[in-house]
Amino acid sequence: MIERLSVAALNWLDPEVAHDLALRGLHTPFAPLYGPVESPRLKTSVAGVSMPNPVGLAAGFDKNATALAPLMQAGFGFIEVGAATPRAQPGNPRPRLFRLRRDKAAINRFGFNNDGVETIADRLANRPEGIPVGLNIGANKDSEDRAADYAKVMKVTRTLVDFATVNVSSPNTEKLRDLQGKEALQALLAGVLAESGKVPVFLKIAPDLEDAEIAEIARVGKETGVAGIIATNTTLSRDGLKGRHRAEKGGLSGRPLFVPSTRVLARLYKETGGEMPLIGVGGVASAADAYAKIKAGASLVQLYTAMVFRGLSLSYRIARGLDEMLAHDGFSNVSEAVGTGVEDWF
Repeated sequence: MIERLSVAALNWLDPEVAHDLALRGLHTPFAPLYGPVESPRLKTSVAGVSMPNPVGLAAGFDKNATALAPLMQAGFGFIEVGAATPRAQPGNPRPRLFRLRRDKAAINRFGFNNDGVETIADRLANRPEGIPVGLNIGANKDSEDRAADYAKVMKVTRTLVDFATVNVSSPNTEKLRDLQGKEALQALLAGVLAESGKVPVFLKIAPDLEDAEIAEIARVGKETGVAGIIATNTTLSRDGLKGRHRAEKGGLSGRPLFVPSTRVLARLYKETGGEMPLIGVGGVASAADAYAKIKAGASLVQLYTAMVFRGLSLSYRIARGLDEMLAHDGFSNVSEAVGTGVEDWF
């Protein structure tokens, strides 16, 4: 009841103000913190990183790693913070976050606003033990060498995180998505991997890609040795939206992203032959959504936007529901379900 009332109240506030209040609220006794959801069916390992369950928090919610302790008790199996850039930057002018209630979606054009890697690294160094924590890494908007920015963030944090995500798919930094091209991507990943030590590096891609581009990214991923691919970031598409903010510039997340992002996920699974771990993100709002992503090829799933409308306890409810669905279908572990429904997306 308290959570439902809190969500309703926050949805009447400016979205970015509400987000900041939600982060602060995690440090109060009223936050729905049930601990990580654990079961033999849910326990999994990806790229050498063990998680109690495959339901993770996507980057963007805790950009600056200020709420790691409570988030570790929110039901998630792993957390991704960031994006972090070498230098602190304010991001794009406000307003830059918009709710589309009718669509159960959001549009943001934050532009990698963050406290800078040094400050974020200090917080990561002092985080409590618990579930795995990864860092989404990016480049400063005014950087003359964006590839070098990614490598620098990796170098500073490689002993402090369990995984890192190369974010070349945000639509809110001008020309950033150009780095998804083959030659630029190969060079960027080579620089990051040279600084990564033993930390597995994932690549996060956009949903607005043609099949040929997806195939090329899959080849680059395998050739460079990235640990996995995250599909997907936000979309520039506005198909079928009804919310009054639908024309705002930025990346669209939430329910409308579920189908296109899952199609990209399934295509990646095909292109990689199921041999590379994939993380499914985009529109996950229920256990059924998480299960669909897993059957489409995801070893792990992430969520964020749905919590705006359904509360922080959503992660707990999704993990519990997923456990029940796996048991119902006779799977002894979630890894057995990965890719079993991929043909449904073609």
